[in-house]
Amino acid sequence: MSRTTPTLADLAAAAGVSTMTASRALNNQPGIAQRTRAAILKVASEKGYVTNRVAQKLSSGQSGVIGVIALQLDIPFIIGVVNSVVRAAAAAGNEVLIYSHPEREKQPSSNVLQLLQQFTDGVVALPPYQPGFVEALARGRFPVAMVDSPLDHAQLPCVTADDYGGARSAMKHLAELGHKRIAFIAGSEQLGSAGERLRAYHEAVAVHGLVRDPALVVPGRYSLEGGRAAALALLALKKRPTAIFAANDLSAFGVMAVLQEQGLKIAQDMSVVGFDDVPAALHVHPALTTVRQPMEGIGSTDRRR
Repeated sequence: MSRTTPTLADLAAAAGVSTMTASRALNNQPGIAQRTRAAILKVASEKGYVTNRVAQKLSSGQSGVIGVIALQLDIPFIIGVVNSVVRAAAAAGNEVLIYSHPEREKQPSSNVLQLLQQFTDGVVALPPYQPGFVEALARGRFPVAMVDSPLDHAQLPCVTADDYGGARSAMKHLAELGHKRIAFIAGSEQLGSAGERLRAYHEAVAVHGLVRDPALVVPGRYSLEGGRAAALALLALKKRPTAIFAANDLSAFGVMAVLQEQGLKIAQDMSVVGFDDVPAALHVHPALTTVRQPMEGIGSTDRRR
């Protein structure tokens, strides 16, 4: 047995309205009584009507779909922002199409670009970024908003938190605890947030009269593995730091794991501070001291920096 997909005309006839009224109701456009809209949506659900987003975009200029490029969905900060985007889009009557591509070394195909351009009204792009992918969308005058943009593409619209201010607060906290030899585990070098947090670290070292030692700054790449490697390098120093400020919570978790494996007590033997305040920061033991980043605000804001 086969089932014919109902058309807009079929839906309108079943609901007893014109095709234009049915279209306006499905596209959440004004001028339709709430009772009428609800009745049309009920009939659409019963008949299995599916909106043709491409046709909708061609006719009205909008599809009601927001694209999200999140190449890695296993990063707590990225998950938090994506959830916020989905909630904000739903509140505005939009759907969300998420594209993920976990293999960093592979470039997304041109088919993905075409899909996003055809089906969505614009894209929210989150790090890590594939070189040239977001720029290819922007060159076609397609709306793109970035979260934490690459340093060499700062001209693109971007939403970000106060990375500098947050990092200065973390360093001030450690300095007030009496630490003089504070290490910093840096983030991904190509991202603006990493540059701002590193700048804040160096300025805090000068302002608070802390020990300035290049060996205390090590890469962490915003990853758990990077945090582990950085912690091992810092613990191998002849003069160890007494505190470690990690550029994000994920690398801080790596630090904490290494310290515990080596029998060191966090806070007593080594202070650790992260950045993000992802949900897991409350559930590790001991709970991670961290700078709260407004993931909900980043995903829902309509402002540009």
